[in-house]
Amino acid sequence: MSIDRSSPQNPGTLLFGVGLGPGDPDYMTVRARDIIATADRLVHFCKKGSRGNARVTADAVIPPDPAREIVLAFPVTTEVPVAEDGYTGPIAAFYDESAELLAAEMAAGRTVAVLCDGDPFFYGSFMHLWRRLAHRFPTEVVPGVTGMAGAWVRAGAPITWGDDVMTVLPGTLSEAELGRRLLDTDAAVIMKLGRNLPKVRRALKAAGLIHRAIYVERATMAGQVVTRLDEKADDTAPYFSMILVPGEGRRL
Repeated sequence: MSIDRSSPQNPGTLLFGVGLGPGDPDYMTVRARDIIATADRLVHFCKKGSRGNARVTADAVIPPDPAREIVLAFPVTTEVPVAEDGYTGPIAAFYDESAELLAAEMAAGRTVAVLCDGDPFFYGSFMHLWRRLAHRFPTEVVPGVTGMAGAWVRAGAPITWGDDVMTVLPGTLSEAELGRRLLDTDAAVIMKLGRNLPKVRRALKAAGLIHRAIYVERATMAGQVVTRLDEKADDTAPYFSMILVPGEGRRL
């Protein structure tokens, strides 16, 4: 299968996956700003009853406009473990329905920009739409500054030195698997914390890395928190949080 998506400036593009960066609109790329300012439809994911963070980030460029907005509210988020049928079934159906909704817009000739936190191809919900639509409609993915890049910059913590190997771990892994992978890397970023934070903390202690772990919450956004994990007294961690374990490799 060819992976050539033609020129990124192709005027025939209908679907855009737009990375808006870690939250501070100043980190948004020029390309992202151009697309969201001109697309016929602005799409964002959100939890029921709340406004999506990516749409809030885009407020710096384009104010709310009901005529342009398409809101995709997840039927379930953290209420059900991701491995259970009560999560996978409704979420898969949600992506199917959302893809067809956007397909109808593009079939009518309208351009659709899906707003994404961080980078669209890095643990992003957009990927599930891309898998269903990119082979049907001309598509461009606009890369964005990842949340972890925003986190290590705001923490003042260079993440890799010299020949350090970095591993990105979802906190949803088992405690044993987290521990195994932490022992086999020089630096790490642990995402998807939430209710997994106690387990992650134990895995870091078992791997002898708790003293290097930095907890970062809402990096680059209002309410940012940066602290050593061993100084964080509680196990509360919102969606936009992660743990950094900087490497200790070669310094010149």
